Amino acid sequence: MTTRSFVPSLDDDFSWLVSSGAVTEEQLADAERRAAEEHTTTATILLNDEVIREEHVARARAAAWGTTCIENLRTERIDPALSRQRAWREYIRRGWLPVRRLDDGSILVATFVRPTDELRAEVVTELGTSDVTFAATARWGFRQAVLRTFADTVADDAANSLGRSDPLHSAQTTMSMPQKIGFGIALVALVVLLFLWPIPVLVWVIGAMSVAFLLATAFKFFISLRGSDLVERIDAEKVAALTDEDLPVYTVLVPVFREANIVGQLLGNLGRLDYPKHKLEVLILVEEEDDETQQAILDTDPPHNFHTIVIPKGQPQTKPRACNVGLEVATGEYLVIYDAEDRPDPDQLKKAVVAFQDGGEELVVVQAALNYFNDSENVLTRMFTLEYGFWFDYMLSGLDASRLPLPLGGTSNHFRVDGLKRLGGWDPYNVTEDADLGIRAAALGWRVGVIDSVTLEEANTSIPNFIRQRSRWIKGYMQTSLVHARNPMVLIREAGLIPFLAFALLIAGTPLTFLGVIPSYLATIVSVWIRDAPLTELIPYWVMWTMLFNFLIGNVLMVYVNMMGPFKRGQFHLVPWALLNPVYWILHSIAAYKALWQLITRPHYWEKTHHGLTTQKGGAADDDVDRTAAYVSAP
Repeated sequence: MTTRSFVPSLDDDFSWLVSSGAVTEEQLADAERRAAEEHTTTATILLNDEVIREEHVARARAAAWGTTCIENLRTERIDPALSRQRAWREYIRRGWLPVRRLDDGSILVATFVRPTDELRAEVVTELGTSDVTFAATARWGFRQAVLRTFADTVADDAANSLGRSDPLHSAQTTMSMPQKIGFGIALVALVVLLFLWPIPVLVWVIGAMSVAFLLATAFKFFISLRGSDLVERIDAEKVAALTDEDLPVYTVLVPVFREANIVGQLLGNLGRLDYPKHKLEVLILVEEEDDETQQAILDTDPPHNFHTIVIPKGQPQTKPRACNVGLEVATGEYLVIYDAEDRPDPDQLKKAVVAFQDGGEELVVVQAALNYFNDSENVLTRMFTLEYGFWFDYMLSGLDASRLPLPLGGTSNHFRVDGLKRLGGWDPYNVTEDADLGIRAAALGWRVGVIDSVTLEEANTSIPNFIRQRSRWIKGYMQTSLVHARNPMVLIREAGLIPFLAFALLIAGTPLTFLGVIPSYLATIVSVWIRDAPLTELIPYWVMWTMLFNFLIGNVLMVYVNMMGPFKRGQFHLVPWALLNPVYWILHSIAAYKALWQLITRPHYWEKTHHGLTTQKGGAADDDVDRTAAYVSAP
C-alpha cells in the first residue's frame, strides 16, 4: 500500500473543551478564526497560546471522534509483536501505532489523526484484521512513544543509515581498502627512498610541504579577497512582506549534552526568534543518559512549541546521530541547527525562507554567519573572533560567489528538509558532519549558499577547551578528505575539476597546513639562528631559504586576511591582535597532531566542547540590534 504522510484535521470539534471548562466559548471561537486565517489547526493555536495542554487535545479529540483516549502514550505498555510489523519511520509518517490487544480481542491503535474511513481501511489492511479500536492521543507524546518503543532500531538507523545506503560517502570506515593499500605502498616507498637517497628525498619532502603550505594559504587569501566586496543581503522588503500565512513550518534542532547550566539561556535566545509560534517547532535533542539536562529543561517549563526529544543510547554518541533522530520527527518544511548557547538574529529564519524562495530547488542549504558575544574576554577569544570574521564574512562569501564547494559551519545551517533527507542526513561517524554535508551536497549536484544574518556564540576562553574543539574540527576535515578521496571522480563529475581542486586545497590542505606549522617554525629557527646545526649541513641553503620564504609569505597572507576579518562588523579594536596569528597557529598545530593521533586510534570519538564558561554576559543579550547593519566597507 502507498505510504502517506498524516494530515492533521482542520475541522476537529473542540466543543468538549468548552463543556469541560478548559476554554471559554470566546477563546475557542477566536482560535478557530485564527486557525482558518493562518492555515493551521485550532489545537495548535490553543496550545501555543498556552490555554490548554496536549492531554486536553487528546480528550477533546476522543470526545469528537467517539473513541477512547490515551493521554500519555509514553507510559503505555506497547506490544512489540504488534508494533514491530512496520518500521518506526512509517508510524511517524502515518500517525498511528498499534498498542496491544484488548480483552475483547480487538487491537488498540493510538492515533492523533482523525480515524476516517480511509485511515481505518489502511490500518485494517496493515494489521490484517478488521477488529480495531482507535484511541486518540497527543501528537508529540505519540512521536516520543514511537522513539521509546523502537529505541534500539532508532539508535541503529540514526547511526548507520547513511553507511548502509551510501557507504562511499560515510566515514564509518576511516579508510577504504584501496586507500589502506595505497597509503601502505606510499609509506614503504618513502622509507626505502629515504634509506637509499636520504638527502634528495628529504629535500623533496620539505619542498613539497613548503609548496603545499603556500598554496593552501594563498588559496584562502585570494578567495577571501573575492568575498571582501560582497555583502549579499537578503532583500529587507521581501522579509518585511512575509506574512504569517505565507510562512512555512520551521523546525529548530538544538542538540545538547551535559549542558544543564545553559538551558535557561537557550530558551531565552530562541524565544527571541521573529517567527509565528504555531509554525515554529523547537526540538531539544537530549541523550538518554543525560538526566541532569532533561531535568533542567523540565524545571524551566518551556513553551508548548519546545519539545524534548530523548535520543536512545547508541554509538557513536555524536551530535549528528542526535540530529538524524530529530530529522525524522521534524514536521517543518525547513530546518535549522543551533547550539545550546547560540543567539541568532531574530529575523534569521525569515531571511532563510526568502533565500530558499529566490534560490531555486537546487539550493539545499544556506549558512548564516557566526560570531562571538565575548570577543574581548581574553587573547584567545580575540583570536577566535578574528578567525571567524575572516571565515564567515570573507571566505564563505568568496566560495559562494565562485560557486565552489562550501563547508558548512557547525551551527546556523538552514536546510530544505526534503533535500536533506535525499542527501541521507548527517554522517554520525564524521566529527565535522557540517563540513562533510556541504561537500557531499556539492558532490551530488546541490548548491550551498550564505545569508547575511548572524548568530552569536560563546568563544572558547580556555586553551584546553580550544584544543579539544579544534582537534575535533581538524580530525573531521581529515575524515572528509579521506571520504571524498575514495572516488574523486564523483566530485569532479558533479562539481567540476576546479571545485575539486578547491576542495583539496581547503579541506585536505587545512590539516596539512597545520601539521606543517611546528616543523616549519623549527626549520625557520634552525636556518636563521642556528647556522651550524647538523640540519643545515644536510639540506642545501637554497631549499631552507625557499621554505622560509614560502612560510613567511603564507603567514603574512593569513595575518592580512585576519586583519580584514573584523572590518565588516566594525570591530576595529581587534585588528592589531591579528599580528599574533603565527602564535595562534601553534595551538592549531598542536590540535592537528592530536587530531591525527585520534584519527588513527579513536576516529569517531567526539571531543566535547564545554559551554557556559565565559564570565561575560551576551548569550541572552539585552538589545535587539540587527548585527547585519554593522557591515561597513572592507579594506
